[in-house]
Amino acid sequence: MLRTPAATLHRLESRPHANVILAPPFFSGSFFVISFIVNGAPHASDAAPDTPLLYILRNDLELKAAKFGCGLGQCGACTVLIDGLAQRSCDVPLWSVEGKGVTTLESIAATDVGAALQRAFVTEQAAQCGYCIPGVITAAAALLEGTRQPSDAQIHEALAHSLCRCGSHVRILRAIRRAARELAA
Repeated sequence: MLRTPAATLHRLESRPHANVILAPPFFSGSFFVISFIVNGAPHASDAAPDTPLLYILRNDLELKAAKFGCGLGQCGACTVLIDGLAQRSCDVPLWSVEGKGVTTLESIAATDVGAALQRAFVTEQAAQCGYCIPGVITAAAALLEGTRQPSDAQIHEALAHSLCRCGSHVRILRAIRRAARELAA
């Protein structure tokens, strides 16, 4: 039997609909199966619908490129593509990817854009500690898939949610410009 904490019961009893007892917030069971596509392969999860996508990717699917940084969707270390758009997966609930395509750095690396970005990042020595780089490359890949010759303003906008704590921003920008030139050639 699931026990409801006394504080929760007290709050429920003070409401007009106190005879309706819902599962307390710590109940982790899920009766839903959420289906989505990750890197071209179908997946289904019965995790709680509000579980961050990042947790499913790292813990259940063992895809480790997206990193936990801030947990607030502000640093970009967890960036993935959802239907081609860069999104911070720590701030994306599992229910919101139902029927959608999720792309992680693991499959971006196999594309022309991903390969060009990898070469450029190595040439420009854009990674210092490397923690933010998977998110940065993922955001840059989304930009370069849609705009092969982006302006500096477009690059800055694409990386607006990517934070490099090491201060490698200048080298990162040079690497993205280099990759763009290579793809345009």
